This record gives sequence, structure tokens and C-alpha cells, in this order.
Amino acid sequence: MTNLDSHSLDRRHFAKLGLLSGAAAIGLGANVRAEETPAAKPIARPNPIAISTYSFWRFRDNPTDRLTIEQCIDESARLGFDAVEILHMQMFEDESPKRLQELKRRALVNGVALCGFSTHQGFVSPDAEVRQQNIDHTTHCMQLAHELGIPTMRVNTGRWGTSKDFDELMANRGIEPVLPGHTEEEGFKWVIDSFEKLLPAAEKYGVLLGLENHWGLGRTADGVMRIVDVIDSPWLQVTMDTGNFLEDPYDQLAVLAPKTVYVQAKTYYGGGVWYSLDLDYPRIMKLLRDHDYRGYISLEFEGTAPWKEAIPESLALLRSSLASAYA
Repeated sequence: MTNLDSHSLDRRHFAKLGLLSGAAAIGLGANVRAEETPAAKPIARPNPIAISTYSFWRFRDNPTDRLTIEQCIDESARLGFDAVEILHMQMFEDESPKRLQELKRRALVNGVALCGFSTHQGFVSPDAEVRQQNIDHTTHCMQLAHELGIPTMRVNTGRWGTSKDFDELMANRGIEPVLPGHTEEEGFKWVIDSFEKLLPAAEKYGVLLGLENHWGLGRTADGVMRIVDVIDSPWLQVTMDTGNFLEDPYDQLAVLAPKTVYVQAKTYYGGGVWYSLDLDYPRIMKLLRDHDYRGYISLEFEGTAPWKEAIPESLALLRSSLASAYA
């Protein structure tokens, strides 16, 4: 017999022994009751931290200093974020297929995900045509999110529009009078009807809508949940903004937490443009963990400090707060 034959036999011999031992193990395993097998414990991991492109210039800096979405992606990766949320208004109407695919490519090579798409719409109008225009706009945004590979999109109720401008709205702490001749009940009906019309497109494009606590009828947690609970669809849940509750923030955040699929975390280094909140982020992160929230935490820096200083500080704050929640 050649050495080659000998080696072949040895391999077959060991393979046979392996099969026999495996069969024996299976046989033994069959005698072990399922309840005696230890269940795999879920791995606790801190949430991934994203950043909104809004954080880099916030519509307040000199237009010549404003970063493009491409530059925001580059800076987000350089600063150590896990993902990027795109504010639709910053795309400046360049929504060509070529650019959308380039943004996906740029995110990939930078090692960051495109995780959220932040959009604006308003359904609080007695004019059915205005509401339909906003439905069409929101559907278009879902198509863009789908092309970008973004799985969730921030949506709003819209507001009454009875404030002179946003500065006046903020001076009144987000409260504005109902449009003369109409009621808040009507407003909720318009919003609910509009979102119900959007659900087929959300399912078609695979884009989960997250209704944000963002002034208008979504100014309070009860207002947000009234809409989400009535519609009762897996395609309309909640985007939690930590900085948009000016009264009882922690109690209201707790109301949103069970249906939250995306979190926008505000910071105000240098002082806020309209207001500043001293938010207890360790407490907020613990609240999210208590509700088993595993999704993205997206930074929305809204202070007046230079972003090159404030964004790294904000990232460090969110990381340390998450670490304390998972300690």
C-alpha cells in the first residue's frame, strides 16, 4: 500500500469516527429536556449614534459656509458617527437619480449608514387641495428615501399657520390659535385622513413614517399618540424629539417611548436660537433602554456655538449618557 493510500484510509477512518461521535452526541442531546438547555441571553449594546445634516449649519450661518450633504457625510464619518440623517430641505432641489446613488456610494465608502430622512409637510388645512399637495409631496419624499436606502422618515402634522412667523410661534412656546371658523377636532380629522392615504405608499416603498412631536397638533405627546393610536398601523409610529417638549419633557417622552422608532436628540451649546433646554441625557437614555429602544439616536445640534466645537462635545455627551444607561 502506498503512503497516499494509507493517508486516505486514515482520513476515512477519522471521518467515520467523527460521524459516529456526532450521532452519539445527537442521541444524547435528544434525551436532554428543552427546559434544561440554557437560553441565549440577549446582548445589550448601546444604540448607534447618528447626526442630522441640520446640525452643521442650522439655516443660521453664512450661506457661503453651508456644507453640502456630501460634505456633511464626510464630516460625520470623520467625527466618528455611525450614521447620517438627511434633512430633505438641504438637498436644494437636486434630487436626480445620479445624485441619490452618489450619496449612497459616499456613505458606504465612509462607513456610515444613511438612517433617516427628515421632511416637512402640513395637513392642518381646511383646503382639501392643500392637503393633497402635501400628501403628494410626502409620497415623493418616500420615493427619495427608498432610492437612498433610508428606512424611516420624519413627518409632521403641520400647524394652523395663525402665527405671523416661526419667531412668534416660539415666543408663544409653540402654541397658536386655531384657524377662525374651525376646531381642533377638524384638524385632527384632516391629519388622520391624510396619513391614512399615505400608508399604502409607506408599505410599498418600505419607509416607516415616524410622526414627530413638532409643534402644531403634534406639540404634545397626547396629540402625537392620538393620531398614531387611531391609525394603528405598523407603518406610522413615532419620531421622538427630545427638545420639542417645553413642559414636563420627561413625562411626555415616556408617553412616546413605547411607539418610538427613531430619536432626535437636541443639544444647545452656546445657547439656543429660540430657547435652550437643560436635558438630562442619562435619564433619557435610561428611559429608552427601559422601553427596549434599540434604534438610532440622531444628534440635532441647535445651539449658536461653532459646529466644529459643539458637535464633538454633543457626541461625547450622548456616548457617555448611553454608557451610563448600559452600565
